[in-house]
Amino acid sequence: MLYVCNVDEGSAAQGNVHSAAVAAMAEAQGAGSVVISAQIEEEIAQLSPDEAGMFLEEMGLEEPGLDRLIKAGYALLHLQTYFTVGPKEARAWTIPENTPAPKAAGVIHGDFEKGFIRAETIAYDDFIACGGETPAKEAGKMRAEGKSYIVRDGDVLHFLFNT
Repeated sequence: MLYVCNVDEGSAAQGNVHSAAVAAMAEAQGAGSVVISAQIEEEIAQLSPDEAGMFLEEMGLEEPGLDRLIKAGYALLHLQTYFTVGPKEARAWTIPENTPAPKAAGVIHGDFEKGFIRAETIAYDDFIACGGETPAKEAGKMRAEGKSYIVRDGDVLHFLFNT
């Protein structure tokens, strides 16, 4: 169960007494809770990304409520994301936590799992810090992982497989 508390703009960063009571109840139940302001979310949706960032900063928020809601849902369901990146597109794939690389490959296509050889892996933070796949490879941040590798949240993966 995930409780979502809609609060006024002034309570969006810290919540209020009502959202605190819901958070305590949720914790006692082993559930999750998130505080958002639907009013702020509506305003953010109408702004450019740069304007939204400044608006969030002014409101004392690090990220939009929708992002917090998604993260809370993933945490509650024990899910994570890995990425595949190519010259034309980047894709995000949702998998359960503690998924071995071959099973993660199978999310893309069953043949990837059956013929799995290895996963070329770059940690998300390294991918971003280096500015992409090629610079990360050149910086020695790519590593080859085998069948026993447990995919980490945010990994950027390229699967090698046999058909």
